[in-house]
Amino acid sequence: MSIKQLEKKTTLTPLMRQYFEIRNKYPDDTLILFRVGDFYEMFGNDAIQCSKILNIVLTKRNKNSSIELAGFPYHSIENYLPKLIKSGFRVAICDQLEKKKKNKKIINRGVTEIITPGVIINSEVLESKTSNFLAAIHIENNKIGISFLDISTGEFFVGEGSNSYVDKFFKKFNPNEVLYKQNKKSDITKIIGNKYYSNGMEDWVFDYLSAYENLLRHFKTNSLKGFKIENLYNGIIAAGAILNYVCSICNIKISHIYNITKLVEDEYVSLDDFTLENLEIIKSKNEKAITLINILDNTISPMGGRLLKKWITFPLKNIFDLKKRHNIVSLFLNNKNIYKQISKKIRNISDIERLTSKIVSYKVNPHDIILLSISLKKITDIKNILFNSKIDELKNISYNIKKCDNIYIHIEKILSMSSTNSINKGNIILPGFSKKLDEFRNIINSSKEYINNIYKREKQNTGIKNLKILFNNIFGFYIEIKSLYKKKVPSHWILKQKLFNCERYITDELKNHEMKILSSKEKIFYIEKTIFSKLIDYLSKYTDILQFNSKSIAEIDILMSFAKCAIANNYIRPELNKSFNISIKDGRHPVIEKQISSYNKSYIPNDIIMNNNDSQIIIITGPNMSGKSAILRQTALIILMAQIGSYVPASYASIGIVDKIFSRVGSSDNISMGESTFMKEMNETASIINNLSDRSFLILDEIGRGTSNDDGISLAWSIIEFLNKNIHKPKTLFATHYHELNNISNYINNIKNYSISVKIIDENIIFTRKLLNNISNKSYGIHIAKIAGMPDSIINRANELYSIIEKNKINVKNFYKYSFIKNLNVENITPI
Repeated sequence: MSIKQLEKKTTLTPLMRQYFEIRNKYPDDTLILFRVGDFYEMFGNDAIQCSKILNIVLTKRNKNSSIELAGFPYHSIENYLPKLIKSGFRVAICDQLEKKKKNKKIINRGVTEIITPGVIINSEVLESKTSNFLAAIHIENNKIGISFLDISTGEFFVGEGSNSYVDKFFKKFNPNEVLYKQNKKSDITKIIGNKYYSNGMEDWVFDYLSAYENLLRHFKTNSLKGFKIENLYNGIIAAGAILNYVCSICNIKISHIYNITKLVEDEYVSLDDFTLENLEIIKSKNEKAITLINILDNTISPMGGRLLKKWITFPLKNIFDLKKRHNIVSLFLNNKNIYKQISKKIRNISDIERLTSKIVSYKVNPHDIILLSISLKKITDIKNILFNSKIDELKNISYNIKKCDNIYIHIEKILSMSSTNSINKGNIILPGFSKKLDEFRNIINSSKEYINNIYKREKQNTGIKNLKILFNNIFGFYIEIKSLYKKKVPSHWILKQKLFNCERYITDELKNHEMKILSSKEKIFYIEKTIFSKLIDYLSKYTDILQFNSKSIAEIDILMSFAKCAIANNYIRPELNKSFNISIKDGRHPVIEKQISSYNKSYIPNDIIMNNNDSQIIIITGPNMSGKSAILRQTALIILMAQIGSYVPASYASIGIVDKIFSRVGSSDNISMGESTFMKEMNETASIINNLSDRSFLILDEIGRGTSNDDGISLAWSIIEFLNKNIHKPKTLFATHYHELNNISNYINNIKNYSISVKIIDENIIFTRKLLNNISNKSYGIHIAKIAGMPDSIINRANELYSIIEKNKINVKNFYKYSFIKNLNVENITPI
């Protein structure tokens, strides 16, 4: 609503006019927190929204006003801000820009900071083990540039690629806010959909030259070649747009961001979004489901928890780096005393990454700095424990942790480590650090004695026995006596207040002392604030060391987490090599095993042995519920776990390094996109087939089941043939109900048939969950229907029909035997 429309509705005070002038500069999804004295106030629709979200009183400034008002004390913003952000709003902090002046009716106010879902430093809003990325995307000349920034940790990424490249990284980073050029909204929506909180920006924000200069200015370099991003035209625009948004629009300091990383697909194992979803690696469609990260995450620190998610979504291909990780896990397993010592230290380490971002943005409080000091001491302890271990690999980790004792020693010289006060409450600086500060504190501390001396003297001089010297915010120090003693009041006392049975007086001496106390308090506050500000400046110089050590502790935390997981779940160290073979003995599904162990049940292990000579493709048959899908998934998860540095659930595992893991399992309609189950299945399968590599690993479950039986068998058969003949020879586990596919191995040597064994006892089916090197010719669907509780009449009739159908079954096994007929030229053969 415009100012003119409001004025027709009600009379606006100068304060309200100022509020709505500022309010009209921002979109509707931005709430304005307007500083008025000791309160943040909101008017109109903002007040209504805040009242609902924060459960605070909705009122009006006066009886004559029709404009709603809501507010809360400014010092409570840390409690209220998280609720507003989590409700999906941006919040603009509008502060007083000058002190109140007697002759001025209204003081200047302006927006000093904008907080959005993607630009948050406040730890109360953020989940400790989840990153908070702001993204930018830019399309020009049919190329797409992307950038991701987590301002709370300083991680900054940039890339450029195709639609699938962009989609893949968006799903891995899962940003909480996306910036884009306003006139490109429809194009952006086609690529990333509507699920992200998005923010359309003006064209000038996405200008290449200003973006390039922005990046050079921030990193203080002459070019971007050192970051290997010089040629990413659209990527640079996206990264520059993010910097502009954070610094200019949101007014956040970001000196802790000292690097930008190029997003390169080839550096890591490729996991498409289908695989991340199908294998339930990070999250599941079922909110109550346990995922792989739930099993592996025994991290103690928030930094470790966040980094583990990156390790899982970006598995390594470099065998040397993976063996280093496995070696450290092994050392922690074999040196339990060191493990326990370090674990105890990490428990006392705070979120240094996010504390660092608060330091550079001057959002840090004394308690945060105390936590940082404690954390740095523990890091120094860990460095010493590793160094004293006399184990070379642990010593190397110790050398990598940067020396930081000078930082916490400096903090301990300044801050009172026992203080929990905020900077506004004072008394945070240690005695002895500042002589001036100590002098003013002595004045405050001696005040009680000084007042007590006045009390004794006045009581003796006047003879008033029940005389009191008290203090309140209206009079300051005053003398209170009963009314019946007023005749004894000396002439230098000045009457300030008469009450029912007592009177209150002040004296020049009390007033002078009061001024001295107030002056001392102001000077104490100023000195402490100046000292604390200089401390923050000092700490800001060490942000690179703080971030580096934070990452080092996160890595140690993860590797210790893997060790703990290995002990708890009886995992073994996998062997990684450059072969094209996969050999897993007694493999188990890490998630299912954990779930059934709570019921005191044991998981049935199985072997998978694959190579390019005789078992490139394994076809697995067996009834529903027998465990085919579990075997497919567990094999993929074991490979994934091995290639993030974890131990694996098996008795032995030798894995030729994999560079892509593909999965096509499960079934679900994509109704919103107009896709049936079968269409979705074909899209996913086509995506896999079109992106194969020499080291791809595929799990395909029930391909073709969404169409007719003949269509399904034909498609599945053709896909298996294609994968076998493909130059890349991808390792493939293919689970199916089509028993006809077992015949392919009779004609192609590189395919093996396996089945999940079942037993029928007294017409009841028992699932053994065991994988056997043979063929299954039955689906046992009627037996499963019986278990599900189908009426006996339906089961009996189904058995009758099954017998009839079996007699007329088409024999597909002769397909290869008589395939030569297709090549005959009918016109050139005799009638015989």
